[in-house]
Amino acid sequence: MSTPEGASPRAPRHARLRVLLIAAAAALGGFLFGFDTAVINGAVDALRHAFRLSAGWTGFAVSCALLGSALGAWYAGRLADRFGRVHTMQVAAAVLAAGALGAGLATSVGALIAWRVVAGIGIGVASVVAPAYIAEISPAGIRGRLGSMQQLAIVLGIFVALLSDAWLADSAGGAGQALWLGLGAWRWMFIVGVVPAAIYGSLALTVPESPRHLVAKGRTGDALRVLRKVLALDSEPALQQKLHDIEHSLQSEHKPAWRDLFGGAAGLLPIVWIGILLSIFQQFVGINVIFYYSATLWHSVGFSEADAFALTVATSVVNVLVTLVAIALVDRVGRKALLVTGSGGMAVTLALMAWCFAQATGGAAAPSLPAPWGPVALVAANLYVVFFGVSWGPVVWVLLGEMFPNRIRAMALAVAASAQWLANFAITSSFPAMAQWSLPFAYGVYAAFATLSLLFVLRFVRETRGVELEDMPG
Repeated sequence: MSTPEGASPRAPRHARLRVLLIAAAAALGGFLFGFDTAVINGAVDALRHAFRLSAGWTGFAVSCALLGSALGAWYAGRLADRFGRVHTMQVAAAVLAAGALGAGLATSVGALIAWRVVAGIGIGVASVVAPAYIAEISPAGIRGRLGSMQQLAIVLGIFVALLSDAWLADSAGGAGQALWLGLGAWRWMFIVGVVPAAIYGSLALTVPESPRHLVAKGRTGDALRVLRKVLALDSEPALQQKLHDIEHSLQSEHKPAWRDLFGGAAGLLPIVWIGILLSIFQQFVGINVIFYYSATLWHSVGFSEADAFALTVATSVVNVLVTLVAIALVDRVGRKALLVTGSGGMAVTLALMAWCFAQATGGAAAPSLPAPWGPVALVAANLYVVFFGVSWGPVVWVLLGEMFPNRIRAMALAVAASAQWLANFAITSSFPAMAQWSLPFAYGVYAAFATLSLLFVLRFVRETRGVELEDMPG
């Protein structure tokens, strides 16, 4: 999937604003991604008691949506190429709404898991379509910043999910207590996800289709209208030239097929492996342990339920703020420099968290962090979120949207996103058992992966700042 780049660096402000608004509407898929995956945070303890779940089943109930996400991500590229980016967004919104409602009304753990998987499929589709679409409608000079909006939307979704969890739990007097219509507060935590899904689906009706998809379908007149909106080129000849570039790119490509991802001694093309490993490292540093389990984690080491919710919300605020910093830096500093900085910072702060939890007293049944280790662990956790939020959070999504050659972009992005969801599932489902056995070991493992991610970036990741999508090497 190529991009209608080439906008004049002096494009009128209204044109850039228009592109910004279009990208923001598409990035709402990222909001749902963040909301639907993080909303489980406040419900973990309540659903564990409601369905009498073991640590293993708790981990699976929390992470099962990620299996659906991997499935949705796998097929999203094909759906987007066949039916269009906008129609695929609308389908994702409908699936997400159904999953949220079904999970909130589930009467058994089996039904809960099934509906969470359904929601996960919608999340996976949105996670692929949004960055690809944003890359295709963005001028090259601001593509990094617009691509980072996906991550900003994700962290805003996480923040709103955690804030709504805290408010619902406080209103009911606890996540396990009954709220409206006799339903437990933890059920409403899921049900409210219908609202952002409906907003996303509605806004998807207002954005234009990708110009490249329109050209691929022979709708050149529609493609020209979209190009006029998003590029604000200075002259009609320049607009026609851009259309010609897209047509030429399409003519020089053959119909995408999965076999195009293979080549070389390692099976898959090297660039595909780099995308997969970027996705895996993004998850193996353990970031979603913070956003899925932090309320339970802080509660387990001595904080009250209310304080644990407050700390979780505060951490999500930090995540939002540093993502804004990343958006400001990604097109100035570059992708690789941010990844290197983030990996180094995460390795240090995760190691410090492991050390802090090693000082816990009271045993596995009732651990407690004595002074000063509790405050130190809180500071380390938030610094860890800072380093992730300014680097691996937004930058990986930017890279996945732009790093692949045009002829394989849709399918390579789908494979990388699927790998990311499977890695997320592995980390999320394993954490309850790992934490029950040894919290220091769990965070030590994440610190080791952060160190490996640093070495990986230094050796294999290329800088893509300012490179046109048409010129991305394979």
